This record gives sequence, C-alpha cells and structure tokens, in this order.
Amino acid sequence: MSEVRLEELLAPGVAADDVPELAPLLGARPLLSAFSTLFHGSEAEVLMRLLVLREIGRETDAPRWGPEQLRQRFAFLDPVKLETVLRRLRGNGLLEIGDDNLYALSDLGRNAVAAIAMLVSFSAEDDLELGFLTTQLAGLQAVGSVTPEALGHLLGKLNDLAWHFEDAIASGSEFRITDARRRLSANTRWIERGTEILRELLADPEVPFDLARVAQRIGLAQSRLARVDAAFQRALNKIEAQRVTLGGSGISSSDVASWLRRLDVRQLAALADGALAPAPELTLLAGGHELLDRAELALSDEARQIEADTALPPAEDAPSNRAPEQEDLRLLQHFSQRLARLTEAGSTPAALASLVAGGGFPAASYRLSLLALLADGGGEGGATPADGPIGEFMRLPLEVRFEATTVKVGEDEIATMSTGMVGAKGSLPAAEALPVLDAQEALAALDDTLSDPA
Repeated sequence: MSEVRLEELLAPGVAADDVPELAPLLGARPLLSAFSTLFHGSEAEVLMRLLVLREIGRETDAPRWGPEQLRQRFAFLDPVKLETVLRRLRGNGLLEIGDDNLYALSDLGRNAVAAIAMLVSFSAEDDLELGFLTTQLAGLQAVGSVTPEALGHLLGKLNDLAWHFEDAIASGSEFRITDARRRLSANTRWIERGTEILRELLADPEVPFDLARVAQRIGLAQSRLARVDAAFQRALNKIEAQRVTLGGSGISSSDVASWLRRLDVRQLAALADGALAPAPELTLLAGGHELLDRAELALSDEARQIEADTALPPAEDAPSNRAPEQEDLRLLQHFSQRLARLTEAGSTPAALASLVAGGGFPAASYRLSLLALLADGGGEGGATPADGPIGEFMRLPLEVRFEATTVKVGEDEIATMSTGMVGAKGSLPAAEALPVLDAQEALAALDDTLSDPA
C-alpha cells in the first residue's frame, strides 16, 4: 500500500503553505516522525518498541548500553525481533550509537519517553486529562513559556466537566449524580492547583493580554465547578425525599437498584425466570356507578345515537385573523432623530455616554445595542431592510467607534460604560492605541469570582 502524501489530502488548488494551521505541525516534523515510529504497526509491535525504549532510558548511572548488555537485558525477547526494533529506533532518530558502538537515547528519544511516562503515570487517575493538563501548565509556567493554546486546552477540559456534571443533574439519576460527584471530588486537587497557577500568572504586571483573557475565562469555569457540589447535594436531597422503603426492612428502592446493577446478564435472567408469567384471568368487578353508566347507554336511544354518530361537524367559516401587533419603535425613531443631527453640516462628533444615557438602564442598553449594530456597518452593500424605521436607522451616514476604556457615569442607573465617539462618516479623529489590561485588576476580579459563595 503506497503512502498517502499530504497534497492528496488537501482540496484541489490548496497548497500546504496556504494553511496556517499546518505550520506548527510542519515545523515539528522530527518530533511527529518519532511518535509515528513508536506507534506505527500492530499493538504488539508498539508495546515492544516502547518497552525497549523505556528500559534503555531507565538506566541513569550508566546511560550507554553495549550490544551484549542489551541482549542480556532483553533475554525474554526474540533476538531477531530485538535487533529489528533497535534498528528501527536508531534509523528514526530515537536511539543513537556512538563511535564506541554503545547505544544511548537521543534527545528526541528521551523527550518522547518522558512524555509517555507522564501519560502512563496519570492513567491510574479517575480523570487523567485534567491532571495531565494542569501538570503540563505548571511546567510551562515554571520555565516562563505559557501559551494561550496550553491555557485553551485546560479551559476546554473544565467546560467539558461542567457540561458533564450539569447533564448528570438534569438526568435525575441518583447513580449518575453520585458518579459525577465522585469524579468532581477526584479532580478537586487539580482545580485548586490550577487556581494557584492562575493567581501566579495574573500577578505578573507584564502578562500579555491574550493570556490574561483566557486565564480569566478559566477562573470563571473553575468558579462554576466550585458551585456544582451544592447542586449535587440539592439533587440528592430531592431523590432522598422520593425514595421508597420496602416495609420495615430498612431496604430502600435505591438499595435494590444498586444491587441489581451489580448483577450480570445471566444472574438477571435467572431472577426473571419464572417471575414473568401470564396474568391470571380475573372476574370483572363493577360497582353501582359503573353498572348505571352501562345501563344508560343500553336503554337510552339518544345515548346510543351519540355513541354511534361518527359524522364530522358542519363546516364553519375560519375566523378572520386579527391585525398583527405592531412593535413599539418610538424609542428607535426618537434616537434616529437625535443621531440625524450629527450628520448636519458643522456638527461635531458626540461622546458615547451623552448619546446613550437617559431614561434608565433599559433604555440606555437598548440605544447602545443599536449603536453596536450601526458600528458593524450593516448599512453598507444593501444589507439593510428596504423600508421602515430600522432601515432608516441603519442607513444613517454615521460612524461609531468603541474603545477599550470605560468612563464613569454615576447616574441614571448607570455606573460606568464604554468610552466611544459617534459622528458623521469621516469626522472621527484617528484611533488611539488600545490600553494594556491591568493584570492586578484582572487578578482582583478573579479572586472575587472564586470567593463568591453563590
């Protein structure tokens, strides 16, 4: 079977250099080739390569092996197969042989062994992925090379755990909730360790903005998980209130269900053998009310006619539809008139706060959402509605600029809001450089979120 080339997997006319996502992988081809060497072939071949490579790297005092030493160490392997494995590992850069004819791990091989050893050590954990990702992040932080991608992997795992726990609560199953609670307890130490890493990361005033942004989202996800345990307890309390006890035995329905879950298929079939039988024929028992109803149907001609009449009811004219409710757009029209003044000759741009505030928080948030729609440039290219107040608003020749800073308002139910300018197209001054996020403020916000008892 011929080897598939990368160009054959891409769409027609697309080169590998045109795909930015492939650049990091293409740059790591030696490392990927090493792992391809280890994991290519059958399971037995993979186990043999990993075994040989790990045992060679296990020797720390004398990390060089002679051919005879290797044959003695791996006497339980077929000599021909051992030689094939050594040749393959040496040919792909995982092993190297010096001028003294002694084998040793290459730098690439030792890195591969260390990575695999870490994964194997976490395989006994209840949830190895979170522990591995947290440990990896701690190592990157120790050498000062934390990347947004590494933080993103941890954030994705935390969100996946939160989804799993919420789904278990929604199922109402006592066993799923108990299992999810045990899984949360097993990952608590990794969540706490991740919190410490984030605090140390955000304590650095020179932390890049993209790292701080992902770190804050991780803090919110960790806070969300911290509140899940209370939700587990509430769900279990509801189940406890609905639990049924079998007489005075003290055995509940949950105990019976747990015992049945531990049985295999054959044991369950043996229990069901003879227990499922056709129901015996029972004599009909009826009271006076039931007999009276049947007698009325048998003796009354009108009742029998109603029972036998299956004709459709006569046709009727469909009720006329009421006029659809008209949306109240008075606030939009009034806001459009205010903005239209900025397009007049001689008008100067206005501050965002002066245009948005007024009428309380609901009205201000509505105006701000309209300005965000206008800032997206919806009026260009004929994408706006053909007529109506919304179309007139989106066709206003205005330009909106939102900035990253905020301004204090302190009135009209508004504490602060985004800084920005609104003016006729081409009238706004040049944009200033965006300010750098204050890492100390981000750390304080994260601490407030994590300490929230709700």
